[in-house]
Amino acid sequence: MAEASALAALQQRLGYRFVDPTLLTRALTHRSWGAMHNERLEFLGDALLNLAISRLLWQRQPELDEGDLTRARAQLVREDSLHRVALALGLPAVLRMSEGEARSGGAQRPSLLADALEAVLGAIDLDGGHLAAEAVVQHLFAAALSDDLDAARKDPKTALQEWLQGRRLAVPSYRIVATHGRDHEQTFDVACEVPALDLATQGRGRSRRAAEQDAAQRMLDRLNEPTR
Repeated sequence: MAEASALAALQQRLGYRFVDPTLLTRALTHRSWGAMHNERLEFLGDALLNLAISRLLWQRQPELDEGDLTRARAQLVREDSLHRVALALGLPAVLRMSEGEARSGGAQRPSLLADALEAVLGAIDLDGGHLAAEAVVQHLFAAALSDDLDAARKDPKTALQEWLQGRRLAVPSYRIVATHGRDHEQTFDVACEVPALDLATQGRGRSRRAAEQDAAQRMLDRLNEPTR
């Protein structure tokens, strides 16, 4: 009963009610739980999300060229953005995973939550079609589209480089400090260092590039703190 209530509340937050609730249940099931997990739905949701965000940017930002649109989309669909949306939806409380995965903090892991969000979008696409799924994307990402678009027009590495060069400081350096997981599902920890300011940040991602972008974004956040 509690699970049904939690799933009903999630659907309310999504702004979408499933005709086939088993699709939502599967979207929230990690592979550690069993064979009927969410990875195929994640594949579909990833494609749907990219298309939906592309369409929204194309419609709402007619002044942006292809390069700006590509950078904006990358910013909006990066792991950190998806993680924030997943937390706002309360996904950690409704994910299904093995006890071992749960004990290791799986329900709070950014990559796992980002994957689950994509799987939920894929499930909506199957349940209600493209228009329904795109409407949910618009609902979930409205704040990012309206509030963060200026930052999204440039990827974090480019924005950080331009910030430093504008102050005649050397560009940052990036280095891998750790890798985690098996070969087919590795995550990378990358350090971003700005020696001239004696600052360093660390980012994580499912590829080296994603980790570098995450580290660069964290550096930008530090540089833009009111006290700096």
